[in-house]
Parts: sequence; structure tokens; C-alpha cells
Amino acid sequence: MRTSAVSRPPRHTFRTVFPVLSLCWLAVFFDGMDVNIYGAVMPHMLDDPHLGLTPATAGTIGSWTTFGMLVGALIAGNLTDWLGRRLMLVASVTLFSVGSAICAVAPGVGLFGAGRFVSGLGLGGLMPLCLAMVMEFAPPRRAALTTALLMTSYHFGGMAATGLGLTLAPAAGWRWVFWAGVLPAVIAVPLLLKLLPESPGVLLARGKREEADAVADRYGIPRPTIVAAPAAGAAGRLAAVRALFRPQSRWATPLLWLASFSGLLLVYGVSTWLPQMMRAEGYGLSSSVSFLMVINAGGIVGLLIAGRTADRFGTVRVSAIWFVLTAAGALLLKSHLPLGVTYIVVAITGVWLFSAQVMVYAATNTVYRDSERAAGLGWVTGIGRTGAVVGPWLIGHLATSGNQSWGFTAFALAGLIGAVAISFVPLAQRAGRGDASVQGSRTVATAPAGTADR
Repeated sequence: MRTSAVSRPPRHTFRTVFPVLSLCWLAVFFDGMDVNIYGAVMPHMLDDPHLGLTPATAGTIGSWTTFGMLVGALIAGNLTDWLGRRLMLVASVTLFSVGSAICAVAPGVGLFGAGRFVSGLGLGGLMPLCLAMVMEFAPPRRAALTTALLMTSYHFGGMAATGLGLTLAPAAGWRWVFWAGVLPAVIAVPLLLKLLPESPGVLLARGKREEADAVADRYGIPRPTIVAAPAAGAAGRLAAVRALFRPQSRWATPLLWLASFSGLLLVYGVSTWLPQMMRAEGYGLSSSVSFLMVINAGGIVGLLIAGRTADRFGTVRVSAIWFVLTAAGALLLKSHLPLGVTYIVVAITGVWLFSAQVMVYAATNTVYRDSERAAGLGWVTGIGRTGAVVGPWLIGHLATSGNQSWGFTAFALAGLIGAVAISFVPLAQRAGRGDASVQGSRTVATAPAGTADR
């Protein structure tokens, strides 16, 4: 008698989830390119008399971008319930490509700022969605490393933007650099539509159990359970937010928010203003723009180091140390060092700066339960976006008042605040568990007779 062989799901390894990781990597690559394009061409734009850009308006426009990202993250979180993560990723990539096209044709700062806001709407939804997808598909003991690998793409994108700023902007003008920002819609969108699977957790939350199990089996990940599925609808989303403040995480949640605020203030402040800040310190135009490429190259190395180190020693500890080292690097950049030494300091600062923030994202895995993880990561990212708004705006106002060098001091202060906030997360978790134990004891003590034994 013949028996049909039962197909077993593949082992859950990097190889089985590589298609998801690579597609999200491509999307975040274009995210990094779009975010860094503005900083890479800002010196050329300030020199363009027809555009009318000033340091003050440059900082404000940088904040419009990150404010758009904050709005985009909130919109994407709600629309994901109806459209799913895959279609929202496609929409995000399309939107920031359209924003780049608007910037390329803008005759003045008004329309250019509107284009950057539109780009921000798309960029805001993309990063949380890619992080959630990769963390859902990642092997359990390699979450920090997988997150770090994903985020290397942001810095490769930043290096690509810097390369365009160094080559295309001087030869053809800064507008052609923004035309290059339309490429994601041409390259990434067809690949995402054809090859990227939907999240099994989202499929289950939408009542598609068979599809959810089929995707999970295909990629060798555990089948989703109801408790692991993200809450759907407005009521479910409110319940998910309330869960972030249950006794076990009520103190850790605001600390993660503060650490994320500090980290993204650093990331977007540096990405927007580093070339112009270094130019104001007396470095040449080409050297000032190339510093952005060097710091992103350092960021790639740092993420690879941080991912492996965090899997061994813990994400919180690594993030705290990285924040402190970032603060030290920012203070060193305030001194006018020889050009070769400055390149080294910029590269080493990049090693710590970007991965400090990424390890904050990875730390959410240690704080929240499966059912809370998507909401927890979304809010850590969303609150952090306020830091991304403040960073470009703050440095722009310092530049307008002639105190641009104080920007390095502001970056150092943000690094120290981030280090303190993330360092207190384990202590906050222990305090929360103590509160939960006390609350549980009171519940048992005040329960009606006989209920404690049921």
C-alpha cells in the first residue's frame, strides 16, 4: 500500500528567510538613499540663487521630511489592517519616489518642501513595516543580527546618495540627483509585488488561517497563533497600546521611547546636516560631502559588529555603550582636526552612531510579548520620529544664528541621554515585575472566597 509522503516545512534558518530579508533590504536601501540625498546635495542647493534656500529654511524642510515620516508611520499602521504589509510597503516606496520627482521639478522652496513632505509620508511607513517583517521571519536567536543586516542597507543607500552628490550634482545639477530618487518605483515595486510574501501574523489577524499557515510553512517559521497576531481595527489598536503599559513594561516603555527619540535625533540630524556643518568648520565642499559617505560606511561596519555582539552580550548593554561612544565622537568632531584624522573620527563615529539606535529597536524583543511586539516596535519608532523632526530643525536654527558648531554638542548630549535611557530599561523591567507580583497578590487576597482555588 502506498502512503503519501507528508512534506515537512524547511528548517528555520537564514537561508529559508533570505527572500524576505533581501527584498526588505532593497526597500530600505532606497529609504536610506532618499533620506541622505537632501544632505548630500544641500551645499549645492544653498549655492543655487534661483532656488532661494537659506540655512533656516533648509533646517525647516528637513523637519518637514521627518514630520511627514511621523504622519506616514501613523497612517501606515492603520491601513495595514486593510491592505496588509506587502501592499503598504509597495505604497510607501511609490510615495517617496513621487516625492523625489516633485523635488526634482520644484521651482522654489515651497514646492520643494512639499515634495520632501510627500517623500516623508512614504518613508515613515517603510521602516517599521520592514523591521516588523524581518523580525517576524528571523530565526529566534538571530533577531539582533538579522535586524542589523537589514539596516546595513540604509547605509549603503546613504553611500549611494553621497556618490550621486559627489558626481552627478556637480556635473548635471542637484535636480538630477532627485530624479535618481524615482528609481525605487521602477526597480523595487515590481519585485515586491511579485516576490514578497504577506506576513502570516497579519493574514491570521484578517481571518485567513490557511494562507497564514501556508506562508509560515513555506518559509520554515512557526505557524502564527491568535496571541501573536497583531490586533486589528481601532479597538484592537487601542488595546495593543494599553498593553504596552501593563505592569511588566509600564516603566520600560517610556525609556525605550526616550532612547529612540535621542537616537533618531542623531541619525537624521547627522544625515541632513553633516556636510554643511563640516563645510562651516572650514573643510572643502567635496570633503564635506564625502564625510557623509564615510560615516555611512562606518555605520555598515558598526551594524555587523553590533548585531553579533548584541546576540552574545545583550542589545541593551551594546546600545548603551554605543550611545556613549557616539557622544565622544561628536565632541571630537567639534575640534578642527587634520583632514586625515577627521576622516578616521567620522568613520569611527559612524560605527557607533547608527547601530546604537538599531539596538533600541532590537531591545523591544526583550521587553514585549509576541502579541505586543508589533505595537511596541511601532510606537518606539513613531515616538522616535519626533527626535527626527527636532534634529534637522535644531541644527538649522543653530546654523542661522552662527552657532553651527554647537550642533556637535547637541549630538553629544543626545547620545548621553540615549545611553542613560536604554541603560535603565532592565531596572525598569524588574520594577515592573515587582509591581505585577504585588498586584497579583492583592488580587488573590481580595478575591471572593473559593475563587482563588478555581
